Formats: sequence, C-alpha cells, structure tokens
Amino acid sequence: MTERSETTPAAHAGEAHEQSVGRRLNWLRAGVLGANDGIVSTAGVVIGVAGATPGNVLAIATAGLAALVAGAFSMAGGEYVSVSTQRDTERALIAKERRELREMPEAELAELTGFYRERGLSEELAARVAEELTAHDALAAHAEVELGIDPDEYTSPWAAAVSSFVAFTAGALIPLIMILLPFGEHRVWIAAAAVVIGLLLTGWISAALGDAPRVPAIVRNVVMGSATMAATYLIGMLFGVAVS
Repeated sequence: MTERSETTPAAHAGEAHEQSVGRRLNWLRAGVLGANDGIVSTAGVVIGVAGATPGNVLAIATAGLAALVAGAFSMAGGEYVSVSTQRDTERALIAKERRELREMPEAELAELTGFYRERGLSEELAARVAEELTAHDALAAHAEVELGIDPDEYTSPWAAAVSSFVAFTAGALIPLIMILLPFGEHRVWIAAAAVVIGLLLTGWISAALGDAPRVPAIVRNVVMGSATMAATYLIGMLFGVAVS
C-alpha cells in the first residue's frame, strides 16, 4: 500500500505535465496549419492572377496583398470567436462545479473518489487521494479530473487570434514575395517552387508534432497545394485569354 501511495503523486504530476505539453503541441500544430493555409490560399490567388495578367505586377501585388490581409483577419476572427465560445463554456462548467462543491460536498467527494477508482486505485487509496486533494483545492481537483480544465488558466481568445494572424501572414508572405521578385517570365515557376518547399516544411513539422508518419503528410500537403496552384493558374490563363 505504501509503495502505491508513493507513486500516485508522481503519476498525477506526470499526467498533468503531459496535458500541459499536449496543449502546447496543439497550439504549435494550429500555428503550422495556419501558416500552411496562408501559403496555399495566397499562392492560389497570386498565381491565378499571374496566369491572367503575367506582366501586370501591380495587379498581382494588389491581389496578393488583399488575399493576405483578408485571410489573416478571417483566420484571426474565426479563432477569436471559436476560442471565446470555448472559454465561455469552460467558465460555465467551472461555475457549475463550484456550486456543486458548495451545495453537496460529500457527493462531490464520493464522485472524485470514483474517478480515481476508475483509474485503477484501490478504494482506500482513491478515498485518501480524493480527501487530500479536496482539502488542498477541491475545485482544481474536480476541474482537472472531471473536466480537463485548469480553472486558473482559461484558453485565451486573443492569444489564439494573434497567433493565427501571425501564422497565416508568415505563410502568405512566401508566395507573395517570391512572385513579386524580378524574375520576369519565370516568376510563376519560382514562386511555385518556393510554395512547394514551404508546404514540404509545414507538412513535415505538423507530422513531427503529432508523431505521425512524415512522408504521407508531406505528400498530401504538396499534392493538394500543387493542385490548387495548377487549378488557379489554369483559370487565370483561360480568363486572360477570354478577356484579351
């Protein structure tokens, strides 16, 4: 019994550390995916416009900048609304848990004991852990085990919005800058090559963060991005021919 009691706090701390690391990885993965969206969507716009008006650098720059700004604000706004809703839900759940702890503490203690029993602890050890955690911080104990929420660290909608804005902008700058450099008639191909390299990197990073196979993630990323560029370039060429 003593041995199990000594290992329980370490396991509990390890689980909390894993949850913290998991949250950070999710943020990183979201940032990488935001950058990926910026690369693909902006590349599609600038390459499509270049297909329609290959010599009109001002039109390409205007369309690319508009795509960057609109996409970045759209991503940031979407993340802000989504995470704000999530935070409101978290606050409502915490308020409900706080009320239940105040109105029926014995039932909540039995519930917490039950959670630890479900995790493999003996009845005696589960009751002891539940009692000690309740005495230390009942709300935090229930929020973590029952809800998976840290009541002192709500998800920040502003952090999500800013990170999405920055990630999208960073990705969008790759095709926008490359297609505006003075490469003449080769600008589309050089921009496309830069986009493929960017997609290769974001595919590899996202797979690495999720500990997933790298090659399939890279192939999916590059194929979808390349298909987007090919489709928009073809549309641009057809539109340019029709107008001329």
